[in-house]
Parts: sequence; structure tokens; C-alpha cells
Amino acid sequence: MTPSVGLACFSTFGGSGVVAAEIAMSLARRGRRVHVFSDDPPGRLAARRDGVIFHRVEAPAYPQLRHDLYTIALASKVIEVARRDGLDVVHAHYALPHAVSAQLARRVLAAEPGARAPRVVTTLHGTDTTLVGLDPSFLPLTRFSVLESDAVTVPSAWLAEATRRNLALPPNVAIDVIPNFVDTTRFAPGGSPAPVVVHVSNFRALKRTDDVVRIFARVRADRAARLRLVGDGPEHARALTLARELGVAADVDAMGERDDLPALLADAAAFLLPSENESFGLAALEALACGVPVVASRVGGVPEVVRDGEVGFLHDVGDVAAMAASTARLLDDPALRARLGRAARAHAEAHFRVEPAVDRYEAVYARVRDAAPAT
Repeated sequence: MTPSVGLACFSTFGGSGVVAAEIAMSLARRGRRVHVFSDDPPGRLAARRDGVIFHRVEAPAYPQLRHDLYTIALASKVIEVARRDGLDVVHAHYALPHAVSAQLARRVLAAEPGARAPRVVTTLHGTDTTLVGLDPSFLPLTRFSVLESDAVTVPSAWLAEATRRNLALPPNVAIDVIPNFVDTTRFAPGGSPAPVVVHVSNFRALKRTDDVVRIFARVRADRAARLRLVGDGPEHARALTLARELGVAADVDAMGERDDLPALLADAAAFLLPSENESFGLAALEALACGVPVVASRVGGVPEVVRDGEVGFLHDVGDVAAMAASTARLLDDPALRARLGRAARAHAEAHFRVEPAVDRYEAVYARVRDAAPAT
């Protein structure tokens, strides 16, 4: 019998919600019972959720409880669905708040006579164990949620080691490395590349979107080109202000959060990812699947996705001049761009397809469901 799975994830624009939604849809296509918990449907799920049961988590507002109650409301929703429909596994994407909520729900259900408490699989996506989760206000719960999980997965070997180090995990704590993946049917090469550079992110400070604009300004100084900024976030307005200051605003297209990302990538000549840190770089992988070479920072898990000199170019964080030079090469040398683009597509198809990754998640679900209860 295949496990009944509930996935808890963010709805906001970002890699973790994309991964959770794609897992859910793939499981549903396989005929699995799939529940998704979030405050809103994740973008990828909103328009395509056949077979996926979505549960909206709404945190009530009470004057005497002035702070966000989402974590508690999520635990209660998981309890409700588990009691009614049964859940073998809750797959939490991000330690905070989703794994904490899953652990709370499990403790409540385990205390009920006759109730079936689900196993918990936690996927760590990066900042939950490299930044946010290390804040002293959160660290005890971050570590607890990881240690209490029946299985822990991460998208890169780099993040596995960073998690072990940052959370001081005992050597016997297993971490499965399951790389993120891309739908290579949907994300595929388009027509002839245009002189277009693309950046996709949630525009947080660690994405270094100022560097994106500075790189583009250097590239634009010597040739015609356009920059597509896809996504939104706290640094978005600052990036557009800098574009005006550098005199390239007329060549910058602020696209916002979009569902038609494959079309926005397919005709690009280069993809920029100059982040301060990345546990994987899902947006870069989606560009590679579209045959678009990537120019990125040599940080975190990015080298596990972007092979330097083969499918793009990697440089030190903050080296705007070097990233601009590599981007300019891709715009100016059609043969180089075509060669790297073909290699990028082949790399994505060979190593990062959806079905093999979901096979591995299903194996994890079955493993934890069938394991003997902890004593």
C-alpha cells in the first residue's frame, strides 16, 4: 500500500514552494492520495492541481494574541485532516514553521487512543539551517524539528554538511541528499536566443539583486540588451532605483511573479544568479533546462548544479566585472552560447528530471512508514 502524504509548504514565490508543488502534482499523477497545506496554493499548484487536495491554513486573529498564529493553525489543520482522512506521512518543507507544526500535530495524535500519528519527513531548503533557523530565538526549535524527524532530506551535499555543522547534529543522524529537479517537458529550449539576460528570485538581500543590475549596466554599455527581472520581494524597488541611477531603466523589464516562466527563459542568452549564498539554485536549473547558460556565484550548492565552463560560468561573490565579462561573452559569441546551451539542456535531462527525484521521495515515505516505531 502506498503512503498517504501531506505536504506543508510556503505559498510565496521561491524554490521550496515550487519543489513541494511539483512533488505533489507528480504524486497525484501516479494515483497517490496527496494533501497540501499552506496559507494559499503555491504558484505552481494554483492552476494545475488535479488529484491534489489543498487545505488552506487560516490563522485566527484574537486581540489578546497579537502575534502570528500560523504555526499553531497549521498543526491543527494537519490534525483535522489526519483524523478524518488518515495521513501516513507529513512532508514538511522548511524546518520553521512547517516541521515544528508537523511535530506538534504528531504529538497530539500520538496521545489520542486509536489515532494514527503520521511519520514526519523534513526537507531543508537552505536558510532554515544556514540563516533564519540559527537565530537564537529559533535555534532550539530548528534543531528539535530536525532531530525528531523520521527522515531529513536536502537538495545538495553542501547543505547536508552545513546543516550538520550549524546544528551540531550527532553523527548517527541520517540526511538524504535528493537534488531539486525540473520538468524538462515544460522547461525546454525555445526559438533563437535574443539579447536578453534574465534574473529570477524572491528579491531578498542574499540574492544580491544590486549586482544583477550592475552586471547588466556593464553589459549594456557596449551592446544592445535587455534585462528581465522576474519575481518580487523586499529588494525589488531598490533594484529598479539603481537601474534608473545607472541609466539602464529603459532596458529593464520588471515582470513580477509570473506563471509563464518557461517562456520568459526560453529565448534568453544568459541567466544571472550572483547570490551571496544558495543551497541549490532551482531557478538556475530551470534556465539550464531551457538551454540557457548560467552566470552565477561559486557558492553553496551552486557548483553541484552549474558546471563551470561547461554549462555556464562561476565567479566569486561580488565580482561584478567578471560576471559582466562572462555575460557579454555569451551575448557576443553565438557559437559559445549554443555550445553551452546544448550542454546545459543535456545536463538537466541527464541529472535533474522530475520522475527519478520523486521516486526517491516515495522510497523515503515508504521507508519511514514501514519502520518500527521509535522507542
